[in-house]
Order: sequence, then C-alpha cells, then structure tokens
Amino acid sequence: MIPQKDHGPSIKNDERYEALRREGYSKEKAARIANSKNPGKKGGKASTYEERTKQELYDKAKDIGVEGRSKMNKKELIHALRNH
Repeated sequence: MIPQKDHGPSIKNDERYEALRREGYSKEKAARIANSKNPGKKGGKASTYEERTKQELYDKAKDIGVEGRSKMNKKELIHALRNH
C-alpha cells in the first residue's frame, strides 16, 4: 500500500482528499469535503452525474450558471458541475 501524502494541517483527512482528487474534484472542493465533519450524503436520492443524461446535466449547469455549457459534451458538463 502506498503511504498517504501529508497535505499539511489545512487538510484534516488526507485519505479522503486524495480519493476525491482522483475522482476529479478540484483541490478546493476536495479540501472542503475532506475537512467537513460529516460529509455523508444528505437524504436525497439524486443519481450520480455519470448516470444522468446530457440534457439533465445541461439543465443543472444552466440552473447554477455554468458558462459555455451549450458547447460542452457530457464529460465536460460533469467536470464543470463538480468544479463550479
């Protein structure tokens, strides 16, 4: 097993941070989640972005104001939503 990288005192859970970064989360978003006390899912039954249609992703991107969404493919929409 590869030892965990120490991300310093600003990251409380290095293992969770690294897993989120591997999943494609931005450094900032991964740090927020890794530092939260209870990052578990909150109630809802929302599907993962990969399970949604491109139209559903586009609609979500429109709702939160992602610029350039009309020219994005599904993978790009997922990346934009995760890093907005």
